[in-house]
Amino acid sequence: MALALAYFAAVNLAAFAAFGWDKRCAMAGARRIPEKTLLGLAAIGGGLGSVLAQQTFRHKTRKQPFANILVAIFASQALLALVLIARQD
Repeated sequence: MALALAYFAAVNLAAFAAFGWDKRCAMAGARRIPEKTLLGLAAIGGGLGSVLAQQTFRHKTRKQPFANILVAIFASQALLALVLIARQD
């Protein structure tokens, strides 16, 4: 269990940092992180970090379908977490 929590903490931190870096690159006109990579980080367990970063940095909030896909990834991960927690009781 501790290993799983460490994994999710690390991947969410990485996703948050990637969104922050991409926002900084966007503002500077520098090379960007591909959307596929940002969504990939969310999909492998970084949904919470991605959504928090999106709102914190106000980054890619109006970009569609990116924003909808990100919300769907996060919602499915949250639902899965709730199911797993409920099954432990």
